[in-house]
Amino acid sequence: MVDVMSAAKRSALMSRIRGKDTVPELLIRKYLWHAGFRYRLHNKRLPGKPDLVLPRWNAAVFVHGCFWHRHAGCPYFRLPKTRAVFWDEKLSGNQARDSAAIATLIGNGWRVAVVWECAVRASADATGRELASWLPRESTSIQLVGVGCAVKSSKLGKSSS
Repeated sequence: MVDVMSAAKRSALMSRIRGKDTVPELLIRKYLWHAGFRYRLHNKRLPGKPDLVLPRWNAAVFVHGCFWHRHAGCPYFRLPKTRAVFWDEKLSGNQARDSAAIATLIGNGWRVAVVWECAVRASADATGRELASWLPRESTSIQLVGVGCAVKSSKLGKSSS
């Protein structure tokens, strides 16, 4: 199928897609800030540059978009039919980088939370509450997903702390 936009228009559109300060990320940040949690943003010294780093709680939080991070079983992810090979390779690379960053963080004693876009879309307050209740606990890393997804909240692995 031929793209309905010119290459220049498609390029301009794609360049406006944000890598940080996305709506789901801003909602989670706002909730945590009002709940009294203080954090650092996009720490370049940590693997994967987590969206939020909470050193007091030894926690790193990634807020993933369901499309860009290929959230399996999610209604917000669908592999594009146009240039499917390109998108498959690109999104697989994103997943591999995510997995490596999370494994390295956990190996270095960090607790990691992955908050999916679908969870924030379903209920930003409920997701924020769940994340806020997880932070002070000495528990394993978690993954927060939305109501409509095939996979529910799950453990990512044990932290070494």
